[in-house]
Amino acid sequence: MGASPSWLQMPRCRGVDIEELTIAQLQEHLEQRSFTTRELTDCYLRRIELVNPRIKAVIETNPDALKIADQLDAERREGKVRSKLHGIPFLVKDNIATKDQMQTTAGSAALIGTVVPEDAQVVARLRAAGGVLLGKANLSEWASMRASYYAEAYSSRGGQNRNPYNLAEHPGGSSSGSASAVACNMCAFSIGTETDGSVMFPADRNAIVGMKPTVGLTSTAGVIPEAPSLDTVGSFGRTVADATLVLDVMAEKTAVPETAQDRHSSYANCLAGKTALQGAKFGLPLKRVWEAAAQSEKHKASYKELQKLIKLLEKAGAEIVDVNFPSAEEIISPEGWNWEYADGKSGSKLSEFEVVKVEFYRSLKDYLASLDNNEYGILSLEDVMAYNTKHTNKEGGVPGTHPAWPTGQDNFDRCLEAKDEGEQVYQKALEYIQRKSRDEGIDAALKHENTELDGLLVPLQADGGVACSVAAKAGYPMITIPVGVDDKGVPFGIGLMQTAWKEDVLIRYGSAIEELVGHRHRPTFLNPDADNYAYVGSPPAD
Repeated sequence: MGASPSWLQMPRCRGVDIEELTIAQLQEHLEQRSFTTRELTDCYLRRIELVNPRIKAVIETNPDALKIADQLDAERREGKVRSKLHGIPFLVKDNIATKDQMQTTAGSAALIGTVVPEDAQVVARLRAAGGVLLGKANLSEWASMRASYYAEAYSSRGGQNRNPYNLAEHPGGSSSGSASAVACNMCAFSIGTETDGSVMFPADRNAIVGMKPTVGLTSTAGVIPEAPSLDTVGSFGRTVADATLVLDVMAEKTAVPETAQDRHSSYANCLAGKTALQGAKFGLPLKRVWEAAAQSEKHKASYKELQKLIKLLEKAGAEIVDVNFPSAEEIISPEGWNWEYADGKSGSKLSEFEVVKVEFYRSLKDYLASLDNNEYGILSLEDVMAYNTKHTNKEGGVPGTHPAWPTGQDNFDRCLEAKDEGEQVYQKALEYIQRKSRDEGIDAALKHENTELDGLLVPLQADGGVACSVAAKAGYPMITIPVGVDDKGVPFGIGLMQTAWKEDVLIRYGSAIEELVGHRHRPTFLNPDADNYAYVGSPPAD
């Protein structure tokens, strides 16, 4: 493999090569005074300056980042280290509020100039732990909510975020920038949000670890909402250990039921090696999941590699059994991911989208009412839509006027219609998707021959994204582990899901599988000799 062009190489931090270093390794260097937090922060900011014009993972950097780093350096010199994240730089998705000089806009110009009342709770926790907030990450505008057909990973503020493994491919959404920034070492870790697939897919397509916790374990206070019944904040890291350290800080452990609290005192204590796989028992949901992956021509190469991984798991001492979601044919479309599918048909009033569109309309209004200095008077979804229509050349409010949104804002249109459908329709849909994905879905599949399985292994792209959608409907936790790259050079991994509040189990077996797989693949855009390498624009002048 050829060397990276000099203008793309990771800046060294006082002579230390920090590329691909874990949080623990960075912390060790900080403790040994190999470099300071200011120097580390400056290295990541320079990395963003070099790489972001091609990847567009970052919307804006924090003008206070170096000042924050100086403060944390002063604390370290005085012997104060707040946590294992002390002095570690990170990014947050641009739908997560930060009370500073940066914007919080979900990628939309409509919210430029608004002032949030305070940091989102997860940001406040990460700051208190000593994290250095580097900036805001790009995303699929409005977290993929505004249109039924759109350019994944595009926002009017951030432009088109690209996949660092193949610049002709998208990096997954909606937490695209959060994932691709970690993948190409623009930060040590990041956080994103998920309603349905928005942490899982970007992690999978960027060869990093994504940890999507049980809904309620991480606070969504201060996050621009999509559907509070489904929304959660998750962590991205290059390793399971990194994603776990971040979850340890963000988790609202008082939200955990008393019966599970003893297992949540420290997620880092749950990390394990591949020997933990000896005697483990995992299920493979076949109907509409692995069967769909087996039939996918597009994902033939990755499916073959995932089958090899399953054989490796068995060789490592794990037992793999075939299972099914009893409700599979009712809530999983045979055509792939479709959040309008329920009761065995598309367009059902019992679907996930029925819940999302009602909750989005209501919760967005509450969020907008909490903002100060709302320059354009954006107080409701109607106002957002009017802004998009008025500025359709940039925001594509009118169908056919912007290539990123060929259908305009048709999902927003449907959210407006849903506000008049009544509480009974909404409540019936919410009860249905939760019952079918929980009792008649994941929980049922985890019970096998009178034993509880240690998790359900699922493909993340080869099945059309349907398995992680079941976890999203249920509000249950899930983790992704990188496996390889497909014939287009795009990464793929394997997902592991569990029932509510069993993040500890996912971390134990996720880290075990990670060690079995070995090191993740680095982004090929850094290698000009790779077959799928492509420049976006021209290299900068020396």
